[in-house]
This record gives sequence, C-alpha cells and structure tokens, in this order.
Amino acid sequence: MSQKNEATRSVAIIGTRGYPSYYGGFETAVRKLAPYLAGTGWDVTVYGRPGATRGDDRDIDDRVVRRETRGLETKSLSTLTYGLTAVVDCMIRKPDVALVMNVANGFWLPLLKLRGIPTLVNVDGIEWERAKWGALAKAVFRWGAKTTAWWADRLVFDAHAIARRWQDGFGRDGVFIPYGGEEAPTALPLEEGLAERSYALVVARFVPENTIDEFVEAASMIAQTHDVVIVGSSGYGGDLDEKVSGLATANPRVRWLGHVSDDQRLFALWQHAGAYFHGHSVGGTNPALVQAMMLGAPTVARDTVYNREVLADAGLLVPPEAAAIADTVLGLLNAPARQAELSSAAMTRARAEYSWSTVLDRYAGALRELVRTV
Repeated sequence: MSQKNEATRSVAIIGTRGYPSYYGGFETAVRKLAPYLAGTGWDVTVYGRPGATRGDDRDIDDRVVRRETRGLETKSLSTLTYGLTAVVDCMIRKPDVALVMNVANGFWLPLLKLRGIPTLVNVDGIEWERAKWGALAKAVFRWGAKTTAWWADRLVFDAHAIARRWQDGFGRDGVFIPYGGEEAPTALPLEEGLAERSYALVVARFVPENTIDEFVEAASMIAQTHDVVIVGSSGYGGDLDEKVSGLATANPRVRWLGHVSDDQRLFALWQHAGAYFHGHSVGGTNPALVQAMMLGAPTVARDTVYNREVLADAGLLVPPEAAAIADTVLGLLNAPARQAELSSAAMTRARAEYSWSTVLDRYAGALRELVRTV
C-alpha cells in the first residue's frame, strides 16, 4: 500500500460492543482511542452491537462513525458471529487498516487479508485458560489464537508476560501496549454512607477466574467490622450473583451495586477505598487494576505473574484463599500509614507506566506503521 497523508487514513475497529461502551477493557480502550485517532486526522469507524451503546451519551465524539452489525447474542457465539458480520461489512468499505480486538476474531482475518486490509490484533489474555468457558469454547479460543498467529500482520500484547506466552507458544512477537488509567483532577465525592479509607472494595465480572467466590467468603469475615462494596455481576445471572445477593441481603455492611457504568462514581469508590481487592488471574494488564492504581486505591491482589508485573511493589499479593484475603484486607483496613504508603506508590507507578497519553500514542504509531509498510 502506498504511503498516504495522515488526513486520508481510515481505520476500522472490530471486536468490541461498540462506541461508546462501558462493558470491559476493550471498550474502555476504544472509548479513549477512537476520538484520539479522529482528532489526529484519521477517519474512524467502530463496529458494535445493537443496543450495546447509549445514543444520548454526552461523551460521544461525532467524528467517530458507529456501525452496528447483527449476530447471535449468546455467551458462546456472540463474539464469533458479531465479529464475522463486522468483518464482512469492513471488507465492503475497505479501510486502510483494521484494529481487531480478541483472538476469537482470528478466524476471520483471512477475509481481511484477501481484501488487502492490514490488521493490528490485540490478543487480550489467555482466553482458553479461563474457567468460565467450557471445553468447546476453550478449543475455539485456542484455534482462534493459532489463526491469529498465522494471519495477523501485527500483534498487540497488553503485558510482557502475555508476549512471552505468545513467543513460546506461537513464535510471534509484537508490540507492548498496556491499558491506561485516568487521573482524577480533584477529590471526588464519597459515596453516601461510607467513610474514608474504611471500606473494602471489589470490582469485577462474576467469573471464577476473578476470585469472586473466595472474596465473597472473605467478605463475610471482613463485614463483621468494616463495610464491603461489591461492584459487578455475571451479566447472565447464576450462582455467584445469587450468592452475592444473599450476602448483601443478610449483612447490612455489604453493598452490592451491580454493574456501574458511571465512571465518576466508580472512580470515587476506588479513590476513597481502604482496600481494593483485585482477583483477576488470567488476563494481562487489567484495566481495572491500572485505573485503581491511578486513583490511589490501596490494593490487595491475587498473586499472579500479571498482577506482579503491573503492581511491582505498589500493592500486596495474596493466594486465592478466603482466609488469606480476609486477613490481608483487614490488616490494610486497620493500618492507615500502610494505606497511605501503598496509595502513593500505586499512583506514582501508574503515572509513570500506564498513562493514556502513552497508550494512545503507541496504538497510533502501530497503525501508521501498518499503513506505510503492508
């Protein structure tokens, strides 16, 4: 492809629920990246799903084109089917480059290759190791990763540990681009009924690999003396939702807020928490962890290679056991000096390593390079 002026470049973003969406890490990245690219002269199209975004969102950048395609809204088929219909539409429109999120969309990369559209693929975490997926879904993700390794023009890894897994397992390298965190310019209002640095907080989707089951058991111990705030749900209902609902009903110190799409409310919960528990175990650089660090949340995290990479010495690490989680969280809630120390260390590390300005610059650079060279 011949070199073009920045103002004439076009990019399609495929594999998220749309723009602007508040569902997960991919969606957060796209909410930041799409307007950033549009502001630097790119024609930006984001593919999404019907009903997954709010049409009256005040944060919508009108320069970003939003296109919805159809798919099957099921736990196992939604990513594949929405990805396919988005890719087919993208083939018709033929942008200069496509940013593809999720290796499940690797099956459709040959179609983009056939059309001459270079691809930058964010591989996310090691999806085939997630406990929430059955054997068939794990096999699909594993084969999607293989096809991604074969057909993607360039890969994005959000953690160095993920990059090592891909190099060892598939013989592919790529570019390291983590998630970013957003700073709060001023102190945000404290949630009514809570006290500064006195409550434990968890923010996570209710899936086994996020250590929710163990945290709920720990929460019953923590809530004997401190408030516990739980943000998240499974999205589909189920045993974990029922377990959290039962705990919140039985114990007035436990608040279950469900999914919180209001960033400022969520940021305030992190900013004022006395101990934030991060139980994610199989992703790379987790956007919730980075955001919590940027807001100075004193953090207790499940001990994984990914959480160690992100936190370094700016948090406490624990095994995925209820008693260990409860003991460490309670110890932090009762240690104001340690809270202040970890809060300061987390903000310093997040600002140095995980700022959105650096993340967005890296994405733009990788896309520009593909347009020039493929």
